[in-house]
Amino acid sequence: MPTPSDKAVRQWFITGASGGLGRHLTGHALQRGDRVTATVRHPAALEDLHKTYGDRLTVEILDLTRPADVDQVVGRTLRSGPVDIVVNNAGYAVVGAAEEMTTEQIRDQIEVLLLAPMLITRAFLKPMREQGGGRIIQISSMGGQIATPTHSSYHAGKWGLEGFTESVSREVADFNIHLTLVEPGATRTGFASALRYTTETAAYRDNAVGRTRRYLEAADDSVFTGDPAKLAAAIYDTTSHPNPPLRLPLGSDTYDAIHTALTRRLTALETQKDLAASVAFTH
Repeated sequence: MPTPSDKAVRQWFITGASGGLGRHLTGHALQRGDRVTATVRHPAALEDLHKTYGDRLTVEILDLTRPADVDQVVGRTLRSGPVDIVVNNAGYAVVGAAEEMTTEQIRDQIEVLLLAPMLITRAFLKPMREQGGGRIIQISSMGGQIATPTHSSYHAGKWGLEGFTESVSREVADFNIHLTLVEPGATRTGFASALRYTTETAAYRDNAVGRTRRYLEAADDSVFTGDPAKLAAAIYDTTSHPNPPLRLPLGSDTYDAIHTALTRRLTALETQKDLAASVAFTH
């Protein structure tokens, strides 16, 4: 079994570690000599890593739509010792028009993408503050800065996560707790094959919703350029920076899409400058 290097061994807590970026990040942290508590939905998901790294990997079964389970898993983790790095990674997307989405689909998106990371972040803030610092990595998306048709609930969760994280980062800066929003682009993690779809209605079949839906239904990971192993390495490296970035866009598609979106928003804002000022009292 690989042994830790001479550097201090750090403890990670990573959600959604059974596949994709979460699994790559779990493996990378273990390979670099750290310890990881990884949460999964199915107990056998990380058997191979457990055989390789032994008790440096702790696997917890966790359904993020059940807040009571979140409290129990986080509590057990903290009772076993300090946690240095938290990664809120778990997520998925429902595809379809907002009108087509069921209340359950919307609720599950918000619970997994926003509520669970909020609860987990809050749970670790006090122990990190008391131990003198820590890192919290929020896996957002370029979809936390831009919006496309068919992903309204997904964007609601990711945009909410971005606002929550930016606010909290300012609250805890004095305590040496750093939060970073990771914004990946299209990455070969199997995300496309895990998409969930609404029941399609005729009204949206031939507009932007339908066209986006057809594209996603036909897509496979081979068209995605992001290498999850390289993303994991880049994320890992930021955890050693004394002043890590608040936002970490990863992928040229992410950079281009966010740059375009922010430029358009700024241009539109400039056209509204006089109107914005016009609503003030004149006396």
